Amino acid sequence: MDITRRTACLSLIAMPALRLAAQNRPDGFRVYTDAPRLFLRPARLRLLRREKQRQSIRWEQFEGLWAGNAPFPEPGWTAALHYQISEEAGSGRKAITWALENSSTDLRQLALIADWCAPLLSASEKTRLHAKLQRGVAGPSPKTLAAARDRVMGAVVLSAAQPELAEKVLTDVFDGFWLGNFIANLKAAKTRLPNADAAPLMELLHVFRDSVNFDLRDTFPKWFKEYPLIHLMAHYPPPFPASENEYRIPADSLIDKRGPDLDKAVMSRTAELSMVAYDTNSAETQLLQGFLMNDRFLMRGTAGLPYELMWANPYQPGLSYYHVPLAQHDPIGGQLFVRSTWEDDATWIGFFEGQLQLFSEGSVTRLDPKISREPLDIEEATVFFARNADKFTVPARKAEEATDDVFLVGLQPNKAYHVEVDGEEMVEEMADPGGIIFLPGLPTSAVVRLTPAPVFSA
Repeated sequence: MDITRRTACLSLIAMPALRLAAQNRPDGFRVYTDAPRLFLRPARLRLLRREKQRQSIRWEQFEGLWAGNAPFPEPGWTAALHYQISEEAGSGRKAITWALENSSTDLRQLALIADWCAPLLSASEKTRLHAKLQRGVAGPSPKTLAAARDRVMGAVVLSAAQPELAEKVLTDVFDGFWLGNFIANLKAAKTRLPNADAAPLMELLHVFRDSVNFDLRDTFPKWFKEYPLIHLMAHYPPPFPASENEYRIPADSLIDKRGPDLDKAVMSRTAELSMVAYDTNSAETQLLQGFLMNDRFLMRGTAGLPYELMWANPYQPGLSYYHVPLAQHDPIGGQLFVRSTWEDDATWIGFFEGQLQLFSEGSVTRLDPKISREPLDIEEATVFFARNADKFTVPARKAEEATDDVFLVGLQPNKAYHVEVDGEEMVEEMADPGGIIFLPGLPTSAVVRLTPAPVFSA
């Protein structure tokens, strides 16, 4: 067959894309790691046992609740965690007893017990527990991050005894759920990841990397690079004083109906701790570590303390989160978070899940971004309601502040607009999937004119 110059050129052009596609997929889905396979890689296990040796505050809190027979909401994996750190067989036997009860069907806990307490399992107990795991990993492709995480964890634990089954489950989750559902919907802005839902996401990332040596972030690196700071900013400014510790409350579309949700706050902090554990070197997670390492937020209750102990690394240095820009725009998901300062009494603006919230003077107000109103000017940036307006004046600032970041909200999602700033040429800007246009560094007191870009039919 003759190879023309055009064919050769097309082949050369396609080669980088082929290489990229290969990089964005594991070399295989076989699991070759030794037990324990879930989370407790050697460095993490050494850190946890060092916490016991040093009688750290996290270990003392955990041991105190354990010794007092406190009712942990997740008794199986809590007992397994105590066994792995303390190496006391009695704790492991408690975990196994729980796992073998007919009512115990939580696949995540069952997988952790089967993996972490394997040295204590008799042959018959192992058979019964693995049968539960097999039933748990069977069925159609999962629809949620939590379900995908659970199936992957179960498959990894079964990998030594049933490598073909484990490989099939991991492949199905990667192709069917991860690429075909989660990543596809992120790219199409059809899904948002609330802070609390990031906990199962991070556990899924940990298990995949530990088991098949693949970083799931490589399938959408741009989104994953920006996510830690978006996550950090998606909290209301003032801490919530609960009985056991203070919580940072994550942005919640239902807060005006249900009030602060401490379960979501627990899962949000859990996600942050495991995010830092996953990547200790990036600037984004070092800033997140600085956000985490304050003992007033250390989770001390039965719901959060096992996760706090599991993922926190107080010896990991962090950067001050005061260096995080006070305006964070997510152009992929169409979200926006702005604070006036990093103090607890700051004013905060959040645009997410199609709603705009203003937190000021201790309360949340929901605003309609499609209704014209006065701009929200909180010093660091100005938010204009642009749906029914076509002319804006950038607020005046102090003499030393010559520019202002401007966000136009309430526009038609994914629609092109002509933007003209006094003294500058007109440019075309595309509203993001949330209907936001970001105009960085505009001159203060400048007039901005906005018009929809014409649509030309073919």
